[in-house]
Amino acid sequence: MISTRDDESGRALIRAHEIVKTYRSGDMTVPVLGGVSLEIEAGEFVTIVGPSGTGKSTLMNCLSGIDTIDSGSVIIDGLDIHALPDRRRTAHRARRMGFVFQSFNLIPVLDAVENVELPLLAAAVKPAEARERAHAMLARVGLADRARHRPGELSGGQQQRVAVARALVGNPAVIWADEPTGNLDSSTAATVVELFAELNENGQTIVIVTHDTAIATRADRTIELVDGRVATAFSAERKQP
Repeated sequence: MISTRDDESGRALIRAHEIVKTYRSGDMTVPVLGGVSLEIEAGEFVTIVGPSGTGKSTLMNCLSGIDTIDSGSVIIDGLDIHALPDRRRTAHRARRMGFVFQSFNLIPVLDAVENVELPLLAAAVKPAEARERAHAMLARVGLADRARHRPGELSGGQQQRVAVARALVGNPAVIWADEPTGNLDSSTAATVVELFAELNENGQTIVIVTHDTAIATRADRTIELVDGRVATAFSAERKQP
């Protein structure tokens, strides 16, 4: 069983205060986030929803430190990540965060277990330990028998589960997912949603940007973003499948 619940549960793992983000192209300035503030507790399952183009993916990238911000602050694990030098911010992200994307982002020439072990090898985990942990994580997501298959030999749902295993293998404090069911059919997407829900039941903090109402109904809380600002934030009673 994967479990990350500990004394952190029930406290704010992520605190964002008045995040402002604009994109610039030549003389043009395009405002994207107009002062977003929010908190996410350890062990929460949170979805970020809203119309296309409203800044959901940008918000996720700013919260996780992938993208820079113009002003405001993001505190994760007690650290203001945007006050850190680039190298320290990157190291913190690699050590404490996992990422799942719509396009899977698997390396085609590597098989499933090699894709999953990559973050561990990058973190200087010994190869034998990295391989053992990668196999264990693939088993955890139901793909023990696909460990030696390359992405092109896997279905879309299997590829996404490999991506989830890769995100989990470093035991991250939080998993960020950007439209993780966007390239999947409804049946396969439902399987992936169930995997996220199960991981959260075992204590994993999960933040998902999505248009998929099936994910939103399984989350603890939904944050609606409209025109770069938080319009509503509400808790939803989790529905059983």
